[in-house]
Amino acid sequence: MLYIIGLGLGDEKDITLKGLEAVKKCSKVYMEAYTSLLSFGLSPNGLSNLENLYGRSIAIADREMVEEKADEILNEAQSSDVAFLVVGDPFGATTHTDLVVRAKKLGVEVKVVHNASVMNAVGVCGLQLYHYGETVSIPFFTETWRPDSFYEKIRENRKLGLHTLCLLDIRVKEPTIESLCRGKKQYEPARFMTVNTAIEQLLEVEEARGESVYGENTICVGFARLGSEDQKVVAGSMKQLLTVDFGAPLHCLVIVGKTHPVEEEMLEFYGL
Repeated sequence: MLYIIGLGLGDEKDITLKGLEAVKKCSKVYMEAYTSLLSFGLSPNGLSNLENLYGRSIAIADREMVEEKADEILNEAQSSDVAFLVVGDPFGATTHTDLVVRAKKLGVEVKVVHNASVMNAVGVCGLQLYHYGETVSIPFFTETWRPDSFYEKIRENRKLGLHTLCLLDIRVKEPTIESLCRGKKQYEPARFMTVNTAIEQLLEVEEARGESVYGENTICVGFARLGSEDQKVVAGSMKQLLTVDFGAPLHCLVIVGKTHPVEEEMLEFYGL
């Protein structure tokens, strides 16, 4: 059996009872550590906290292992119970859907244990979840790569009066271009996009495209460390949010669409 288990958003205690029972019966436990991070991933003793609570040693599964060596995990699951731990909910990233498909093709039984994810935790600000349009990802710009495909999706959401959740780039164990050219991988320092950087890039794209989809007076909500004890939620215009220190990662951003009076009342609690 392959168990794919959501861990929630905060720390090691956010696992469900059903998920914890599954972990304890598994002979091998992997922790996916690149599509997102719990707060434990940013602290020196975080992994040991998980291992102490779960009573199992945990192998970190980075991007290379999940994308290039998934067969090793699936082969183990053919003869024993294997747990694959995922921050948030198991289906918050397409990588995990691919793992399920590959497992089923090999005849490996799969059991999924769900948990909270950023997709529903953003509801804390009061914007109703069924008023959201398509979610977009904002990647870090480089000097030579400034993708803006998210702009069209935001435009369509705003035409319909819908809110837009922007997931912000996480770069963990990314090989440098130079090392790939040399054939010997070296990795960039870990980077986590802030709300401030995301807004700067969004405004740069708007200036270049000039379609008035949004602007510095557009109301947004910035989130940091959703699900943690010290989570931060601030509502304001893009221009206002640029001045806010949201602190440690992980961050995300919502571009607010047409609002209901109840949504507006809730947003006031988080206003600058």
